[in-house]
Amino acid sequence: MAERLAVGTLQTTTPYIDLRRLHPEATFLRILGVNYVHLKTEDDGDLYLTEHGVPFAKQLMPTSWYEPQWFKLKRQRLEGTSTVYRLPTRPLAGVRPPSLDLVVKWSRVGQDVPLNTFTLDRNINAEFNTPFEEFSLVEEMRRGEYGPPQLRIRTQRPLAIYVPPEQLQLWQTGRSREKILARVRRHPGVEIDVMRSYILLYGWIDGVNAVDAFRSCSHDAEEAGRQLAELTARVEGEMRSKGYMVADHKPAHMILRLRHGDVLRRSGQVIYAVVDYELLARTPEHDNAVRSARRSEYLLRQRDRFKPRPASSFPPELRPARVLGVDYVYGRVESTAGVLWVVGNDPELFPYFLPERWRTKMVRLSDTGEVYYTQTKDRIHMVWKVSRVGELPPGRLSDEGYRRLLLAGYNSPFEEFSLALEMQRKGVRSIYPRAIYMTASPGEVANAVLDDRRFRSMARTLSPDGQPVLPMDHDFVAIWGYWRGLEDADAPEDNALWSPIGGAQAAAKGIISDEELIEAMARHQEAMRAAGFEDLNFKPDHILLSYIPDGPVKRAADGALETRQCNFEFVRRIP
Repeated sequence: MAERLAVGTLQTTTPYIDLRRLHPEATFLRILGVNYVHLKTEDDGDLYLTEHGVPFAKQLMPTSWYEPQWFKLKRQRLEGTSTVYRLPTRPLAGVRPPSLDLVVKWSRVGQDVPLNTFTLDRNINAEFNTPFEEFSLVEEMRRGEYGPPQLRIRTQRPLAIYVPPEQLQLWQTGRSREKILARVRRHPGVEIDVMRSYILLYGWIDGVNAVDAFRSCSHDAEEAGRQLAELTARVEGEMRSKGYMVADHKPAHMILRLRHGDVLRRSGQVIYAVVDYELLARTPEHDNAVRSARRSEYLLRQRDRFKPRPASSFPPELRPARVLGVDYVYGRVESTAGVLWVVGNDPELFPYFLPERWRTKMVRLSDTGEVYYTQTKDRIHMVWKVSRVGELPPGRLSDEGYRRLLLAGYNSPFEEFSLALEMQRKGVRSIYPRAIYMTASPGEVANAVLDDRRFRSMARTLSPDGQPVLPMDHDFVAIWGYWRGLEDADAPEDNALWSPIGGAQAAAKGIISDEELIEAMARHQEAMRAAGFEDLNFKPDHILLSYIPDGPVKRAADGALETRQCNFEFVRRIP
């Protein structure tokens, strides 16, 4: 998955990073296709150095540029921006170069994009990139693998991402509450990761922005304007031919160099570099190609996810784990400080489930719980659900059925996944468990727990880091595959025609009759009992049917409706 990278004096075609030179606790990471070295800073923040930044690790430490007095005195706000500065690092003895010129930029992820009316019409869905997404896109564009091979788009070098230790209030981040709540709506633990500042560090490019460059080289304002418009159109066209676009493409984001009173050219063409990447995106054509390739790889890897893999196939930041009989790939989510458990043994599946990939536009699927459908940025269909472990189910004590639920309690995500996979092995169809995401601790969730039995029972079940897998002061999101009519073994064909629909909804829409629903539920319960399971809160919407809109409903070989368990909150093994 990841090269054992490091940047040093070794001359090879692959960069070489010697972690021992940096810090005894330095760790190697690969996030969205970009290699990083992670360091804890003196202030207990997090510094993520790219391959470009590793040789300048000392200059990029926050003590070299973020000290309040130095930062305030030396920063130079860049024209037309509010959170981007040019800043030299403190001169350091014994390192080369003693000082670096940086571009220091605060991430605006989650904030509203200020676009003019024309630009907004063309880019209605524009959103600021997350820091790791931005670096990933910049590095991808620098490699230039898409489009004309002879064309190169010059950029700044992404050096590092610094995450200060303090957490901010929402108003301090400038982020839109509506945008944040549109992504995650329930516990404070799910929201906590957006309360961190992310500071992106780029190398400074010598030169002048295109507006000032043409003005300084021409006494004819009309001619300067013509040349500027011509270059702007050329840059936008060349970026598109390489598969990229920027929602707010501005002439000030093109950097030119001057020589002998004129703009530097090569073969008659102005030489330029592009800066400002927070709205950088692939063109639809390029994005479709990338997503299709990613989706195809994903389906193949899901088919083979339980195949044994040697420990050597795991990069340093990921570890194999096993909880309640289920194999996982375990790792930290650097963008949120949360933790991710991906079902199976394939570390290459881990990036597909990073929160920044699935926190996209979503459709709520339940009126009673936090359950959402989303299509991820890799074009993967998923359902994610905020676990209710630790809560008390609603109901009345006078109801015997409710007393059974109260006695059982909500299953943890790990129990749900274990039950789903065991049911599948025993012939009971269910949706496919994919990953469990544990949020960073908000410090308040534990006070809201009313039923601590699951947390106590799993207190000695530890993660590869030696921590309990189910701590009480975190929230958990269970991610399931969105059922589209194909088993995982057949999914690489990717030719599903079926759509899922809950039993209750199918009857309400007249797709099946009430009698058919009752019969299907009875058969499903019997199949569960025969396999040794029961759903203490069994309802019509706990089973999925597969159908083709305006067409047939999927049936088993004997003609009965094919059903699939889709809720495991109160499923248990029959004693």
